[in-house]
Amino acid sequence: MDELQIRKVAEHNDLITSIAKMDKTPLKIFELAVSHIDTKEPPKDNVIYLSKRELFSFFDVSDSNKHSRFKEAVEKMQKQAHFKIKINKKRGFEFESIVPIPTVKWNDYDDKVFIRFNPDIMPYLIELETKFTQYAISDIMDLNSKYAIVLYKWLCMNYNQSEYYMVNGKRNQQQLEEYQNPIISVKDLREMTDTVEEYKAIKDFSIWVLNRPLEEITKNTHFNVTYEKIKKGRSIESIQFHIVKKENWKDENYKRNDAQAQLTEEQKQAQNQVNYAVAVASPFTMKLISASLLYATDIANQDKILELAESVYPIYDNLVKELGEGALETHLDYVRRKMVDYSNEKKNIVKYLSVSATQYLSSRLSMKQMKKED
Repeated sequence: MDELQIRKVAEHNDLITSIAKMDKTPLKIFELAVSHIDTKEPPKDNVIYLSKRELFSFFDVSDSNKHSRFKEAVEKMQKQAHFKIKINKKRGFEFESIVPIPTVKWNDYDDKVFIRFNPDIMPYLIELETKFTQYAISDIMDLNSKYAIVLYKWLCMNYNQSEYYMVNGKRNQQQLEEYQNPIISVKDLREMTDTVEEYKAIKDFSIWVLNRPLEEITKNTHFNVTYEKIKKGRSIESIQFHIVKKENWKDENYKRNDAQAQLTEEQKQAQNQVNYAVAVASPFTMKLISASLLYATDIANQDKILELAESVYPIYDNLVKELGEGALETHLDYVRRKMVDYSNEKKNIVKYLSVSATQYLSSRLSMKQMKKED
């Protein structure tokens, strides 16, 4: 469960907006399986292994029937579950219907569950240079309806774009606000949630597809979400969502693992002192000081330094491994020069550095891949 708290899911936006023809349990099994995919080193033969213990923890199942219930869920997923993907091409829309996981194997004497993805679904899970969305699998774990899962992923897709463009400056303030307050037609929302033939009355639709799922999302994820109905004449034509990120949840690692939470206050303070000393001694701390992105007052702030070590330094480490020391120095110099343009974000330097480094690394890796292909 500790690993689940920090694991992420990444999916192409075309899959995010597709129609999931399955109920919540097969959908959650699929999401959990996707969280095991390393996009840099895709699984051989499209195969990953889940742990039964992790599966049962993920679904909070502890009763004596858990094995038979798992078997039923897998069989239902293979018999009924598929994605209907709608792709916008120059000449019009192209449609794909894909059974995501055609093969699952397990036995009575081993903890491993063999899962093979359909090759046709893999491009939506590993070819993620552009137009993809990332979110925490632990958020999905706490959602108890299919509609909450579908809406949460779509809300992430929009809000993540606002954070991306906030850093690279390619959108104005109005456009950023549109990502944080996205509008979708009722027709498109019904298609995405697979409720074209269900909840015909707008009152029922509001209760089961909007109100209750959004209550789940607000309670269990890093978003507070409200909505309003937009009328055309006397009928409801569109829904506008209003997404606010909870300030007290960390940008990249906002759910603490249970082991840390169970430490005594004295143990936490002692561990934090050790982690703080290690973080201050990190070469990345000195680079931030040299780039005038950290000051003496920041170094004295233990919480800030610990957050940097937790949320930013791993990204820098990956950046150096992939692109070299020079790329990091170029990036930090750019961030320093652009910091004035984001004066509001300077209040949260950790978030700013985390988002900017993530987007810089992603864009440089994409360029690197394009040069290879050329």
